[in-house]
Amino acid sequence: MISVEQADQIIRTCQRQYGTISLPLLQANGHVLAEKIQADRDLPPFNRVAMDGIAIRFEDFERGQKAFSIAGVVAAGEPGPEALLIDTCFEIMTGAVLPPSSDTVIPYEHLEIQGGVSQIIHDTVKKSQNIHVQGSDHQQGSVLIQPGKLIGPIEISVAASCGKTHLLVNKAPKVVIFSSGNELVEINETPLPYQIRRSNNYTIKATLQQYGLDATMLHVTDNLELVTQALQQATADFDVLILSGGISMGKFDYIPQALESIGVEKQFHKVQQKPGKPFWFGTFGTQGVVFALPGNPVSTYLCLIRYVIPWLENALGYPVKPPAYAVLDSDFRFESPLQYFMQVKLWQDENAVLHATPVQNKGSGDYASLLEADGFMELPAGQTEFKAGAVFRIHLK
Repeated sequence: MISVEQADQIIRTCQRQYGTISLPLLQANGHVLAEKIQADRDLPPFNRVAMDGIAIRFEDFERGQKAFSIAGVVAAGEPGPEALLIDTCFEIMTGAVLPPSSDTVIPYEHLEIQGGVSQIIHDTVKKSQNIHVQGSDHQQGSVLIQPGKLIGPIEISVAASCGKTHLLVNKAPKVVIFSSGNELVEINETPLPYQIRRSNNYTIKATLQQYGLDATMLHVTDNLELVTQALQQATADFDVLILSGGISMGKFDYIPQALESIGVEKQFHKVQQKPGKPFWFGTFGTQGVVFALPGNPVSTYLCLIRYVIPWLENALGYPVKPPAYAVLDSDFRFESPLQYFMQVKLWQDENAVLHATPVQNKGSGDYASLLEADGFMELPAGQTEFKAGAVFRIHLK
């Protein structure tokens, strides 16, 4: 049995990348960018009017002119007139191209307009005010988004403004999720008294969907030959296998035996932790990875967010997240040599300090207790007493 830190290290040495893929713009949302996004024109691409009002020549105002005859109206999306005569103005709308013969915009709030004449009623006017100058944000060819950026709504917006219909992103691995056990039935079935509905596979799939990954779900019964055949096929069809159950010490826990019989190289089996002690991890081929998680729901979920998701984020190219910590807000006692992942409710005080309150539960089978928890607090092995005010690492749901 290895420590949590050793398990971390082994999994980190088995990181994988799966190349890149070009996706339609909106489908790239939630993926990690694998190319530079460059401005295909100046931003803004023209001298852009920033407020509704009138456009004038500042030299006219500077020599005392306050009343301007309105020579026309310029809307956004129009090329605009070429010339502005002395002591005249254009009414002009936000987003419009500033006519080259004008250089200053006065907002409607500072005007009185009557009979085709606009009177400036505000004494403070500065040359070039309310004009978003061409190229003042970014110039054509400048890099707006670097590779490695997680794509969200703002990145989509910037890419769209540059005419990018598709984006090159880091490719996700092909993942299959296995549930196992004769006692499991589908969620649309009515279980017999000795059966339960499958749920861990849905937990895993829903978590992966948050990363834009649509994993396949399969089920295997407690039969060594059938388990071996299913896993053999999966290693040919998928990059990552995530299994739930069938890895402990029971007579029908065939998965470790089956995995090793088909050439999956065991990296470790059993971690010095609670919940999730039976966790099994292995590799196959040049890119294949197997995460075999314990079957109890809380154990499955803890191992998923503690080990699988960090590995997946690295594979997808996500920016590295710094560890998160919180203050334990009440004394806690745990009499075991194992590293304990305690379910906690998080709250923040007026000084922006994050606190963790232990959540009562009835063991790793009490999946409903996860509804009350915001995550897990990682309490180090070999310690029995944990005092209020101590700071420990947390893992968020």
